[in-house]
Amino acid sequence: MSSQTVLKTTGLCAGYGRIEALHGVDLELKAGQLVALVGANGAGKTTLLRTISGLIQAKAGQVELLGQDITRLPAESRVRAGLAQVLEGRQVFGPLSVLDNLRLGGYTHKPDPKQIEDMFDLFPILRTKKDQAAWQLSGGQQQMLAMARALMSKPKVLLLDEPSMGLAPLLVKEVFKVIKDLKESGIPILLVEQNARAALAIADHAYVLETGHIALSGPAAELAADERVRSAYLGI
Repeated sequence: MSSQTVLKTTGLCAGYGRIEALHGVDLELKAGQLVALVGANGAGKTTLLRTISGLIQAKAGQVELLGQDITRLPAESRVRAGLAQVLEGRQVFGPLSVLDNLRLGGYTHKPDPKQIEDMFDLFPILRTKKDQAAWQLSGGQQQMLAMARALMSKPKVLLLDEPSMGLAPLLVKEVFKVIKDLKESGIPILLVEQNARAALAIADHAYVLETGHIALSGPAAELAADERVRSAYLGI
């Protein structure tokens, strides 16, 4: 695995109006890594991803993508620079077909048929549903469509926000298998996940976010064995 840092936040502060939700967050993602970000509801995990992707503007600090300062770039420019986010709650374009959702995901370049076929190979259920409206899909199928749509932008870094939320256990297992496959294909992934046990099981490195600051960080296996993490997040 390369030691190149592909995503880095330094002293990142952000929030909503006068309410500051992030307090000086330092985080690193290296090439080929899957980094998990775990924490309780309201810890600031989604705010951190949205600040990295440009949906929320940072109040202070810096976001770097592949060595480039993207802190002040609008969200669409960050996508062009190689950053893609799968939003919490999936957020597919409901009235549009599966195929049109995928085509929109590749708006930064002209998606070729082979790329769409690659998505169907990765998510076979989407091939059988390609002409259906996205709102007609099950929650698990919508999650797979949201991930495939993000991959259509050919991201250099992928942000995943709560991909298992609201899914049945069997679908959670399937989604995590896909995430593991994506990691093994070499795409660096920053994963926010309420299911801390599943996230730490596939991650290389992990951060624990508490009330807007990093409370713990280290190799995922070490954090999974840490008594504070086990009692607070793993129910052990």
